[in-house]
Amino acid sequence: MSANLVPTQDRLLSARRRLAEADKHRPWVLDVAVMAGVLLLGLGDLGSDHPDGPFGEAAAGTDLPTVLVVLLVVGLVLPLWWRRRAPTVAFAVVAAVVLVTWSLGVWLDAGASMLVALYSLARYGPLRALGWAVAASVVEVTAAAFFLLPVSRPVPGVFLLLGTTAAAVAIGLAVRTHTAYLAAVEDRAARLEVERDQRVRLTAAAERARVAREMHDIIGHNLAVMVGLADGGAVLAASRGEQAAEPLRAIGETGRQALAELRRLLGVLRDEPRDAELNPQPVLADIDTLLRRVRTAGLNVTYQTTGDLNSVGRGAQLTVYRIVQEALTNTLKHAGAAAAAEVSVAVDGDDVRVRVTDTGSERRPSEPDELRHGLVGIRERAGLYDGEVSIGPRPGGGWLVDVVLHTRATDPGQGHA
Repeated sequence: MSANLVPTQDRLLSARRRLAEADKHRPWVLDVAVMAGVLLLGLGDLGSDHPDGPFGEAAAGTDLPTVLVVLLVVGLVLPLWWRRRAPTVAFAVVAAVVLVTWSLGVWLDAGASMLVALYSLARYGPLRALGWAVAASVVEVTAAAFFLLPVSRPVPGVFLLLGTTAAAVAIGLAVRTHTAYLAAVEDRAARLEVERDQRVRLTAAAERARVAREMHDIIGHNLAVMVGLADGGAVLAASRGEQAAEPLRAIGETGRQALAELRRLLGVLRDEPRDAELNPQPVLADIDTLLRRVRTAGLNVTYQTTGDLNSVGRGAQLTVYRIVQEALTNTLKHAGAAAAAEVSVAVDGDDVRVRVTDTGSERRPSEPDELRHGLVGIRERAGLYDGEVSIGPRPGGGWLVDVVLHTRATDPGQGHA
C-alpha cells in the first residue's frame, strides 16, 4: 500500500511545483480566481430569500436594495486584488465593509472574503499587523454575534466564526513558514553549490601548481644537462677553430635564461620550504619502495609490469608514480587495510596504462570525486598526456582506477636520468 502512495505523492508534489511555477510567472491568474470564487458567493446573496445565517436567523440580502447589496459585494471582492501586494490595506477595507454589512443586520456569503484577507495577511503581511488584525476580527465577530446581528444562538455563532478565523490565520502562517523554509533550503543549496565550485577550482589550481613544481625539477634537470653539453661543445669547437662554437654558446646562454625563468616561476608556485627543491622526484623504480610502505600499513598489494619501462620519459614516470600513490592512498582511506589491491603498469609503444584495483566496498564518501585532492590530482596529471581516466566501482565489487597516458611527443619531462 505504501508503494502505491509514493507515485501519488510524487504526482502531487509535481503538480504543486507546476502550480507554484505558473503562479510565479502569472500571479494575477490566482488572484482573479479567488475574486471569482467570492463573487459567485455574492451572486448567491443577490438571489437569496431565506433569512437564516450560519448561526440562526439574520436578515437576508434581499431585504436591502439590490444596488446596495451589489455595492457591498463589490466592496468585499475588489480589495482581494491587492491581497498579496498590500495585504494590510486589503484586510482593513474588507473588515470595514463586513462591519458595515453586519451593522445593517445583514449576513452576506461574500463576507467569506474576510477569511481570504486574513489568510493573505498571515501569508504575505507583517506579523505585527497580523496581531492587530486578529484582535480586530475577534472584537468584530463577538460584536456581530451578540449585538449587531439578530441571531437566536450567538454562542455557537461566535465559536463558528472564531474557529474559521483561527483556521484562516493558521493556514496562512503554515504556508508562510513552509515557503520560508523552502527558500532557506534553496538558498543554502545555491550557496553550497557555489562553495563546491570554488573548492573544485581551488583544488584543481593547487594540484596544477603541485604538478608544475614537480615538472620544474625534471625539466630543470634536463635544461641543466643541455646547458652543460652546449658549453662543453662550445669549448671543444673553439679549441678546434670550428664555426659551431658560437651557435653552441648561444644555445647555452638561451638554456641558462630558460633555467632562470623556470626558477622564477617556481618561486611563484612554491608554498613549501625551499629545501624541498633538493628532493629528487620519484620514478617508476620507486614504486617498489612505495608498495613496501603500503604493505607495512597492512594493505596486501600485488604489482606487475608489462613492456619496456625504461622507454618512458621522466615526466611520465613521475605521473605514473603519483597516480599509483594517490589510488593506494584512497584505498587505505576508504577501503581499509583489510582490503587487497592490485597494481599494474603496461607500456605499449607511446601509451602507458596504469590500473589500480581493490577489493574494498563499492561505497565511497558521498562527497563528489572532484572534491577529493587525490582524484583531482590524477585527472590533472593525466591531462598532461591527453590521458583517459576511468574511476569508479567495479561490477564485481571493489574500486577501480584506470588511466591511459599517451606519452609520444607530449611528455613535458622527456629524457632519462
